[in-house]
Amino acid sequence: MTKAYRSNLSWEQWELIEKEFPLPKAGGRPRRIAIYTVVNAILYVLCEGCTWRGLPGDFPAWSTVYGYFWRWSQDGTWLKIHDKLYQWTRVAAGREPSPSEAAVDSQSVETATMISQEVGYDAGKKIHGRKRHLSVDLLGLVLRVLVTSASLPERQGAKQVLKRVHDTGNQVKRLHTIWMDGGYRGEEFMRWVMDMFRWIVEIVLRPLEKKGFVHLPKRWVVERTFGWLNWCRRLSKDYERLPETSETFIYIAMIRIMVRRLA
Repeated sequence: MTKAYRSNLSWEQWELIEKEFPLPKAGGRPRRIAIYTVVNAILYVLCEGCTWRGLPGDFPAWSTVYGYFWRWSQDGTWLKIHDKLYQWTRVAAGREPSPSEAAVDSQSVETATMISQEVGYDAGKKIHGRKRHLSVDLLGLVLRVLVTSASLPERQGAKQVLKRVHDTGNQVKRLHTIWMDGGYRGEEFMRWVMDMFRWIVEIVLRPLEKKGFVHLPKRWVVERTFGWLNWCRRLSKDYERLPETSETFIYIAMIRIMVRRLA
């Protein structure tokens, strides 16, 4: 049994997702480790920002925890849990399981010094690192995320993340409008979205005379979601060797948010 870390799931929260994790393979050795403690160890890494080797000694061995994390990333377990909780959270908020409107934006973050894959320079934000392209509904819940080099233009990243959103199928069957900021303006891009997905792109421009944070209708929800992600120290920078691992940690961060709401 581990200590009561702030990142741990309560038993009520754990019961919501317990059955979504794969069972041991038939014919293999009996599982001697509690998956509950493995998940809590992964959440500890996410929230406290430590390395895998830096896990406290009352958790399972770091190599075991990382092995489960990587296996569940590859077989789609994390994404399956995320999508199921997503629909439950919308219903609990009195909404339809499928959103009718969404918002898209990007955030450039610095990478750790040892990271070299998919790293670039965002001249606009003057940041050397990676870019998180986020699509959310108007509750701020993530639909899909894409992590790329920071040098990738916003519209190119938006095209890729919108393709991922479209590929979720029934999860976005009611979607008809995408809210974006001025960085996505362009007739060619807006026409591409309409022709490809039959979605309307609405651009919300920032008032030139106002400085600092400005509450932009519909589109501000993405900024709030980026703020939620900053609660997790592992996401304060991009520490991951692979962009796909960064995406997985973002989905896990949203799983933690949604399971806390539901329980």
